[in-house]
Amino acid sequence: MIKKKLPLLSLVLLLFSCTTQRSSTALSDEVSQARDSYERYVLTYYPLAVEQMEKYRIPASITLAQGLLESGAGNSELTKKSNNHFGIKADKSWKGEKTTSFDNGRTCYFRVYDHPRGSYEDHSLFLTGRSRYSSLFELKITDYEGWAKGLKKAGYAEDPAYPQKLISLIERYNLDKYDRYSTKKVAKELSAQQLSGVSMRAVYKSNDLYYVVADDGDTFASLAKETGVSRRKLIKYNDLYKNYKIQAGDIIYLQKKNSKAKRPYYFHKTLPGDCLHSISQKYGVRLSKIMKMNPQYKEFVELRVGDAVRLR
Repeated sequence: MIKKKLPLLSLVLLLFSCTTQRSSTALSDEVSQARDSYERYVLTYYPLAVEQMEKYRIPASITLAQGLLESGAGNSELTKKSNNHFGIKADKSWKGEKTTSFDNGRTCYFRVYDHPRGSYEDHSLFLTGRSRYSSLFELKITDYEGWAKGLKKAGYAEDPAYPQKLISLIERYNLDKYDRYSTKKVAKELSAQQLSGVSMRAVYKSNDLYYVVADDGDTFASLAKETGVSRRKLIKYNDLYKNYKIQAGDIIYLQKKNSKAKRPYYFHKTLPGDCLHSISQKYGVRLSKIMKMNPQYKEFVELRVGDAVRLR
């Protein structure tokens, strides 16, 4: 059932010579829509769901839909305080930390996890370790409807509408696409480091690149700890220097930027406050490539409004 560079001084002067564009100009319509808490949850935790699917053959779409439903898209007190995404109770076999919460009008003990991965792993073990769910593993990995109905039939939930709630979430947020993912594909998208450093911070995608939007007090060190991407790589990926002070609203890429902009963006018409670095962040193009494509713009020259900056 289970399958087991730019010179440092030049870059510093360039960054100080203009105002960095903030997230308001870098977020596409698609990314703006991803600010919905349910979509944020999916973007944050789909690597864990794919990881579990590959390990235990449970559809990632089902795991994500159950996580969304059980945790209120990560907003339940149990999830926020205990990393417990699936309402797994602490029975006598549980040797770890536990907490109390209400369930059906009575106080119950629930498991506390150091990391969300523990909750996802226990969810998989719960399904694979009970014979009443064995028939589900005979279904195709892409048969999320069969899984949703089978969970209810096997007694996973008392709510008669439970299957339709899962199916509705899967179809509304296109979760079934992750049933065709692999950890290799996730690693290609996010980098293998992020698989061991999933956090509740919203992760956005634009220009085929993943990034976060900085909050007040963020530093390269704190973001490295939270995302699993090293401080050195965060600095390098974003064409910044090690003493740069991150500001709220800064776009911080978690991957190496592209060598050119995605179609149909061939040129950028400059706006007030634009500089080469802000343009490189907006389109996810490495600063060195932007400068190479636009030799007419010297490092210290302030861009005029209406100039055309080549992107590919």
